[in-house]
Amino acid sequence: MNREQQAALMRAVAKAADRVAFASLYAYFAPRLKSHLMRLGAPEDVAEELVQESMVTAWRRAATFDPQQASAATWLFTIARNKRIDRLRRERRPAFDPADPALVPDPEPAPDSGVDAAQAEARMRSALDSLPPDQMRLLQLAFFEDLSHRDIAARESLPLGTVKSRIRLALARLKGRLAE
Repeated sequence: MNREQQAALMRAVAKAADRVAFASLYAYFAPRLKSHLMRLGAPEDVAEELVQESMVTAWRRAATFDPQQASAATWLFTIARNKRIDRLRRERRPAFDPADPALVPDPEPAPDSGVDAAQAEARMRSALDSLPPDQMRLLQLAFFEDLSHRDIAARESLPLGTVKSRIRLALARLKGRLAE
């Protein structure tokens, strides 16, 4: 079958949904497509499925065939190649595992944990409020603004040793208050 005959059959399929023309195309191209897919590494059963899918696509999209762009053979082999690529991508995609720890939501917190958190926060606020203002300010800069001791010393115009000792004293007082 030459290029002009293939194009004429494709036009008949596109314009009139000519089943006889499609049967001729199928009879001619199906074995060639299957051989090509098997040379690409597809097992025989997969190659047969891909030929079926390719020819169904050709039937449905026959109106998009343009003989000025490519021959019918090129068009059909491209469809088959794309079907093979799609199959490979689906096979390589990992299967969904509902037990995957990344997909399992965190358990709901226990009802009493909210009360515990609120009590712990109240104790922490009380302990922070008991600190002298200069120590409280340095803790805020160190922990809430994430400044280094050197940056705090420069900002507050204090010696570095003073900043370190005040933060250490504040943390010791907090520890003592929270342990009570």
